[in-house]
Amino acid sequence: MRLQSNLHSLMELPSCIHATRVHMPSEFGSPGISREGLQDEIKLVPLILQNRPAWYSEKVYPPNKVPSLEHKGKIIGESLDLIKYLESNFQGPSLLHEDPAKKEFTAELLSYTDTFNRTVFTAFKGDMAKEAGPAFDHLENALHKFDDGPFFLGQEFSLVDIAYITFVERFYIFLSEVFKHDITAGRPKLAAWIEEVNKIEAYKQTKTDPKEMIETSKKKFMA
Repeated sequence: MRLQSNLHSLMELPSCIHATRVHMPSEFGSPGISREGLQDEIKLVPLILQNRPAWYSEKVYPPNKVPSLEHKGKIIGESLDLIKYLESNFQGPSLLHEDPAKKEFTAELLSYTDTFNRTVFTAFKGDMAKEAGPAFDHLENALHKFDDGPFFLGQEFSLVDIAYITFVERFYIFLSEVFKHDITAGRPKLAAWIEEVNKIEAYKQTKTDPKEMIETSKKKFMA
């Protein structure tokens, strides 16, 4: 379904955590659509979570998930796949490091994202500190791998940072408010990483209101 002939279209939920991944740009070279130039090439089509139009699943993206991107007559979904696609098909600095060790580590951490998110979400209805702790410990240990900078690959802000920050920061806020649990306690690398990413002005532009996020998450996960 071509929404506008001279533009590529990104269908999204305005505060969707997955869409935030795709939006997130940076001075370090993220492929997020907020990056300079892409705003003119990609048209945003905001959708309402509770009332997605029938045409979206029928004519655009049958899995009915967001975000998705229409580009050159095809639809690409899944936030990580979208980021990789934007990197491959639009101009800008690369987020994927060519160093063999960092390339391997990137693949390893990206493959862990689903496990990480599933572990923490499951812990919402269990013993939070005990059940989710190992997942956050995994990230803390990963941040020690390349110790020459605050990011997962050291000095370079990369696809790995984008893959995790949108979830980790929301977990940080939600768990602190609802469970009175600080995920950065005893994890100095994780704390420093969150702080460093929040210095990136372009990332801050993608953040949603904490109170709104907490209330939405309560309804979704604590009902």
